[in-house]
This record gives sequence, C-alpha cells and structure tokens, in this order.
Amino acid sequence: MSVREKFDVELKTAQEELIVLSTMAVNALSKSMEALVTQDVDAALEVIEDDKDINQMEEFINDRVILLIAKQSPVATDLRRLIVTIKVASDMERVGDYAVNIAKETIRIGKQELLPQIGHIQQMQKLAVAMLRQVIDAFVEEDIVKAKEIAELDDQVDELYGDVIRRLMREGGENPEKLSQITQLAFISRYMERSADHATNIAEQLFYLVRGQHYDLNK
Repeated sequence: MSVREKFDVELKTAQEELIVLSTMAVNALSKSMEALVTQDVDAALEVIEDDKDINQMEEFINDRVILLIAKQSPVATDLRRLIVTIKVASDMERVGDYAVNIAKETIRIGKQELLPQIGHIQQMQKLAVAMLRQVIDAFVEEDIVKAKEIAELDDQVDELYGDVIRRLMREGGENPEKLSQITQLAFISRYMERSADHATNIAEQLFYLVRGQHYDLNK
C-alpha cells in the first residue's frame, strides 16, 4: 500500500468515526429530552454514563487526525479536511455535553409536575435534532445546499427560545413557588438553543471544506 493509499484509509476511518460520534451525540440529546418528558431518572443516568463513550470517540478522532498531520504533511485540500474533521468532532462532543446537562436537570426536577412550557421546549428539541441530523447528512454528502438550510432552521430555534424564556418569566411572576423548575427549564432551553448553534457551526465548516472560504451563516 502506497503512502497516499494509507493516508486515504486513515482519513476515511476518521470520517467514519466522526459519523459514529455524531450519531451518538444526537441520540443522547434525544434520549435526554425523552427522559425529561417521561421523568425517567434511570434513562437520564444512562445519558450521563454513556457520555464517556462520546468523549472517548472524540479523543480517538483527534489522535488519528493529529498523527496524520504529523506523519503525512498533507497538502492544502487534505489539511483542510483534517482540520474540519477535528472541529466538527468538537461541536458534536459539545452536543453530548448538553445532553448530559439536560439529564442532570431532569434528575433535579425528579417527579415534580412539569410546567406546561415543556411542550414548547419539546418543539425546540425536535427542530434542533432535525438540524443536527440534516447537517450530518450534508457533511457526508458534502451538500452545501442542505447546509445552507440549517441556518434558516436556526432562526426558528432562536425564535422558539425567546418565546420559551418569555413564557417561563411570566410563569415565574404568576407562580413564584415554581421558580426552581422554571430555572431548570430555562437552562434546558438554553442547552437546546446551543445545540442548534453547533449544527450551524458544522454547516459553516462544510462550506469551508467545499469552497475553501469561511462563511457566517448566522447573518
């Protein structure tokens, strides 16, 4: 096997690992929200426990990419692909962290009756997960049209986030005894909004990969 062939095999492996990492992170985000809605503390604990696998996968990807850069001295196009792989892995690892944070808030809420604003948070979650799944597909296919759509969806998540916070503030004024859960739901909403932001970050990285230029899709 030639040096180039070895490089291509290692790069393909890193990209396959990135897809695995991405799937794990998005599934964790979905599971954490399901645990919240069903008030399943055991499921929340599983999300926290499984996060070590997401972290480990990110480390594998980083190590593989760093070794490729060190050993192969890749040309500009290959180097761009390797750098993007590391950045996307970091974004997905953060999504996994947000899933853990939601799981922790779920445990804190416990069996308290959930406030009605939970339905609006679920809307945010569905949209954020759809964005993340679409951006994974876009990344695999190197489809910048799909990537561009992510930014438009992110605007919807931002609007939902603002709406949820306003509703929670109003709830706090009417039912101050619910302040603890209101605070926890506000944090969860923020974690969802940030997860959607990471989908946009990945879409921007895809533009950089395909076109070699940086684009701000949040404008």
